[in-house]
Amino acid sequence: MTENYAIKTKELTKRFGKLNAVNNLNLSIPYGKTYGLLGPNGAGKTTTVRMLNAIINKTSGRAMVGGYDITLQSNNVKRICGFLPESPGLYSKLTAREFLEFIGELYSMPKEILGARISELIELFGLEGRENDLLESYSRGMKQKVCLCSTLIQDPEIIFLDEPTSNLDPAVARMVKDLLAVLVQNADKTIFICTHLLDVAEELCDTIGIIVNGELKIEGSPREIIESVGAINLEDAYLKVTGADHVEDLLEWRNASNQEINGKSEKVNRKKK
Repeated sequence: MTENYAIKTKELTKRFGKLNAVNNLNLSIPYGKTYGLLGPNGAGKTTTVRMLNAIINKTSGRAMVGGYDITLQSNNVKRICGFLPESPGLYSKLTAREFLEFIGELYSMPKEILGARISELIELFGLEGRENDLLESYSRGMKQKVCLCSTLIQDPEIIFLDEPTSNLDPAVARMVKDLLAVLVQNADKTIFICTHLLDVAEELCDTIGIIVNGELKIEGSPREIIESVGAINLEDAYLKVTGADHVEDLLEWRNASNQEINGKSEKVNRKKK
């Protein structure tokens, strides 16, 4: 079933009572590619990524991640994957280094390898000089950096990011997108991003899938999706696929983009003064 695919699903389904949260999902994501799953809030994105990480059980269908069955080989799936949830938890009374040591020990990483990996990530994410400070003293952006470090701590083959810029102010969201862009360009990883922000997907993803009410409606590169629905841009395509009922998500994206632009303008103006 897997062939050369990092993620392969066949009619993957999850029901909560009578609700079909994810319905007959078929994905084929090659190794080394970045895939973006777009959709309105409640469309099934988080449920999908939790199933693929063997956090919740599927109702039916099949899924293979990194060549492992998510049900029969769930421990292997968790070993090779890094997962950043939408609302990750941090232990505020630990330092960043202590927290990353704790996460690394959960993966049974040897101490010498773990120490070197933590130092590498701290440098990569610009946390030098603050790694021994308590997490409660960190800004939201710094906390998100630590969360990304914890996602990458065991050097996973496949990385899952669920709304990585959610609830961040525009400047921090821009910083996170820039960090992800570096990761996409420089790391030979398969990356799966769940988001409802179109600019995140368009900037970072090779392939995009749009899910609505648990069903994958369309899939392809941003350009392919735009052309297939006769849209003028990805924003227009998203509206055509999801329908006008989800215009609030588009307005949220526009507002975030405008705030980001305004934030940059304010910085420029301050420099001029």
